[in-house]
Amino acid sequence: MQKIRYLLATDLDGTFVGDEAGLRELLDYYDSLPDRIGLAYVTGRHRASAMELISEERLPVPDILVTDVGTSVFAGPELVEDFEWKRHMTENWDPSAIRRIAGKIPGLRLQDLPDTRRVSFFSDGAAPAERLKEALSAEGVPHTFVFSSGRDVDILPDGGGKGEALRYVIGKFTEEDAGILVAGDSGNDLDMLMLGYPSVIVSNARPELLEAEGHDALFRATRPCAGGILEAWMHFHGDAASIKG
Repeated sequence: MQKIRYLLATDLDGTFVGDEAGLRELLDYYDSLPDRIGLAYVTGRHRASAMELISEERLPVPDILVTDVGTSVFAGPELVEDFEWKRHMTENWDPSAIRRIAGKIPGLRLQDLPDTRRVSFFSDGAAPAERLKEALSAEGVPHTFVFSSGRDVDILPDGGGKGEALRYVIGKFTEEDAGILVAGDSGNDLDMLMLGYPSVIVSNARPELLEAEGHDALFRATRPCAGGILEAWMHFHGDAASIKG
């Protein structure tokens, strides 16, 4: 796969998807640029669900697809799984221990997922999620803990998450001085938004993002979803020819 010069790395639901007019405006703008903008979708959905959404919403097929909250990476024209990242995500990973510990905590409902590289729950508020976090740490289970949207709990392999997956993707698939924009709307996007690259929190973001502390390259859009991405792209880059890494 050829190294990517310009990359939009974006969450799907509520960020890239959610405002049809804004999305078409963004895509039309990218089509007008002299240089192609590469796409990485970084989503909590599993692969089949992400591909279904891409088809339903008539989205461009991405250069890179990061699924299951950063635990799986697919790249290239055929979106072939990156086995180096898969190997990293399966080291020291014990999903059965997580399910066992969570089974003792009221207020957690296990999600039925096709991939075992994450264990996810619906939580009745923050209290059961916090109890799970404390119990996993007390038993020394290697993991990454993500709580978002006031109910979603994702337990990932140690070193997992959207941020670490995106860091890996950028290091492997982009040019050294690539122009990058990262976009998100909820708590499971926080770590990738805080990598230090030009980033945007869209205006319809969840409170956990709207209240988060920023950094010098973090833009808070006044428009929702893809319209906010376009707003941020213009803020940081103006056009592809002027992008700086």
